[in-house]
Amino acid sequence: MGKCKQKTHKASSKVLNKKKNGTITYKKGNSNHKTGKDSAKSVRQRRTKGVLAKGIEKNLSKVI
Repeated sequence: MGKCKQKTHKASSKVLNKKKNGTITYKKGNSNHKTGKDSAKSVRQRRTKGVLAKGIEKNLSKVI
């Protein structure tokens, strides 16, 4: 019998993206529609990918 392997957490793997250097990125919310009420700055900032903090990244990298 083979060794037990940890399964991929499917919900996390669909939301989070792991880069080659090990950082984990995600898409920021509230940026799809009805953005007319928001300032241009906040809409622009939501276009960029978010990066997880190092402590959370270490825990989630095993799951993805």
